[in-house]
Amino acid sequence: MDNNTGIIYRNYKKKLNIIEIIKIRDYCLTKRLKFYLSNNIKIALKLRLNGAYLPSFNKDFRHLSYKVNNSFVLLGSAHNIKEIRCKEVQNVNLIFISSVFKENKNYLGVYKFRKLRNLTQRKVIALGGISKTNRKKITLLDCDGFSGISYFE
Repeated sequence: MDNNTGIIYRNYKKKLNIIEIIKIRDYCLTKRLKFYLSNNIKIALKLRLNGAYLPSFNKDFRHLSYKVNNSFVLLGSAHNIKEIRCKEVQNVNLIFISSVFKENKNYLGVYKFRKLRNLTQRKVIALGGISKTNRKKITLLDCDGFSGISYFE
């Protein structure tokens, strides 16, 4: 993994374990990886993480009143134009648009992804169903990067 690799800690089921997050943060610092906490900007700021991730279901705007430094990055995910506009108002720096290749209820495909990608000026990352077999199709998406879970396993 290179220096442009980031790790997002997502845990929606259990209470956050601050000690575990600090251990992951310290590991990421030694490996020069970026570390983002999902859905909790306040703790991400307190622990001096690289940023925070706002999932598509997070429509909250309270974080806009927080004082953040310029290096703190907000990431967000979206599935449609309404969610893209919400993420723009939330002032995210980078938007994950999904699901590109994974055929589920949010399936977009190449052409719908490109339509959504052209509706925002923010940096866009492709997400969902990306594997080694369809990695060459990413060049068709005109995106700023890609993300996945199964790709990196």
